[in-house]
Amino acid sequence: MTNVTVFGGTGYAGANITAQTAARGNHVTVVSRTAPAQPLEGVTYIQGSLGPDTAQTIAGADVVVAALSPRGDNAGRLGAAYRQLAADAAAQGVRLIVIGGFGSLRPAPDAPRFADGDIPAEFAAEAKEMDGFREWLSTDAPADLSWTFVSPAGEFGSYAPSEATGTYRLGGEVALFDENGTSAVSGADFGLAVADLIDSGEHVREHVSVAY
Repeated sequence: MTNVTVFGGTGYAGANITAQTAARGNHVTVVSRTAPAQPLEGVTYIQGSLGPDTAQTIAGADVVVAALSPRGDNAGRLGAAYRQLAADAAAQGVRLIVIGGFGSLRPAPDAPRFADGDIPAEFAAEAKEMDGFREWLSTDAPADLSWTFVSPAGEFGSYAPSEATGTYRLGGEVALFDENGTSAVSGADFGLAVADLIDSGEHVREHVSVAY
């Protein structure tokens, strides 16, 4: 059994990751500002946020999943909070899996990332903030930190719900598209992919993407 702590585990991505991870018999602790509408049996819920007591919060965890978004009160502050979380994880030998955004992917090898291109204004700031943290992981993270940065498909979120298929493709930093030119993945299948990453222990210090 793996001890997994999920920050933001009541959000769209976090809740799906929690459900898929707990269903495998792992012990999951969710840290979130809001209580879940429908708590999952066997999951421990803590109402809280990233702060100075984060090191204590993740004590005993094998894997920490950071599934927060740089929106609302987190806008402009999440990168710094994640850097502290990364330092705490490295000090305790805990693996860190960060859920990023589609903006950190590239449309083609060596092409600029979507976050550096022409994206809707309402998403630009959060895309750049999350990609800034990805860049920090790649260049300045503690050398002994075991991290994975995971980007979902372009069509992913509560605004685009879809059915679980039990399948997905795992790629690198170039976005995955289907034969129709669509980049999409359901919440359940994205959660499945992250649960598989937790179980396998693979793709350490890599940026990976998930789509159909």
